[in-house]
This record gives sequence, structure tokens and C-alpha cells, in this order.
Amino acid sequence: MTTPIGPDFIALQVRDLAASRKFYMEVFGFEAAAQSPPGAVVFKTEPIPLALRERLRPLPETGSLGVGMVLWIACPDADVLHDLVVKRGGAILGPLADGPFGRFFVAGDPDGYAITFHTVHR
Repeated sequence: MTTPIGPDFIALQVRDLAASRKFYMEVFGFEAAAQSPPGAVVFKTEPIPLALRERLRPLPETGSLGVGMVLWIACPDADVLHDLVVKRGGAILGPLADGPFGRFFVAGDPDGYAITFHTVHR
């Protein structure tokens, strides 16, 4: 018998790949990987790759995508990233707070995904 091990790759389907790519890089500060498959952009994230991709199936034209999904992204300093996201025009959905995985905040992307960024100490 085999059992799932855990997440190995995360991809979010988006309505407009070019606009989302630009937002994730310019507002959130992600770096694109050197190579991505057609119809997607893969970011340099560790230990699990994160990607945005064109829709694989029809998506609602309006409203938030990812309702019910919680995605936590590690960063060196949530306070500093929070201030950068605000300065760059990003939407803050949940203020800075202390939580089970350290200091965190929640920001929204163009498709309404709520992304939680938290300080990680490695």
C-alpha cells in the first residue's frame, strides 16, 4: 500500500497569467525561475516550488478564487514584507499578527487568493 507523502508542487490557476506574473513579482517580490513550462510561470521558492498557470478548466469570471484554501508562504521578515506589499499597492486582507508559525499577515492577489506570509527562522 502507498500513502501520500506531502505537497511537492503548488500551482494556482489564474485568469490572466501575464498580469498575475507581474503582480507576484512586483508586489509580492517573487523571482521567476529560469525555466517554466508553457502556460505557466514557476517561482524560485523552497522547499516546494510555487507556480501560476493558465486555467486548466473554466474558472468563475469574477469573485475570489481559492476560497477555502489556506496557503502559507515563508519569508525572512513578515513585518518588512508587509510594508513593501503596502508600498507597492497590494491589498492587505489580514493585519500583522503573531500566530502558530510566527509573525504573519494575509495579502490578496488579483484573483482573490488570500496568501499568508509568515516569518520563518531557519
